[in-house]
Amino acid sequence: MIRRWTPGTVAAPIGMYSHLAQVPAGHELVVISGQVGAQPDGTLAGEDAAAQTEAVFANLEQLLAQAGAGPQHLVKVFSMVAGTEHLPGFRSVVKQTFTRWFPGGDWPAQSLIVAAALARPDILVEVEAMAAVPR
Repeated sequence: MIRRWTPGTVAAPIGMYSHLAQVPAGHELVVISGQVGAQPDGTLAGEDAAAQTEAVFANLEQLLAQAGAGPQHLVKVFSMVAGTEHLPGFRSVVKQTFTRWFPGGDWPAQSLIVAAALARPDILVEVEAMAAVPR
């Protein structure tokens, strides 16, 4: 089981994440490239951050399944959002998704940056992740 925690020696997280996540023995680290809100046919799921973020997390679930894992195996999530104006849509979907994925609040480590732009002007959200998959 992945150990995730926040020691009492640092401030509490400001969001839905743990400060530390440890990969146990007998697991392989799987690295997932940055996922954008693209549907299987390559088109973007929508023009807003919420629709794109929903597609990003659907893609992550599919990729985790291909690796023999699920959201419970996530160790680290790194999110990029193109502009502060897209944070509310992104955060609402993260809250909804993480509440479903981690009902006990055992959040993975997580970082978020706001960028001026991502790979294309129509891409508003990109998320990469690392998972620990039992061998």
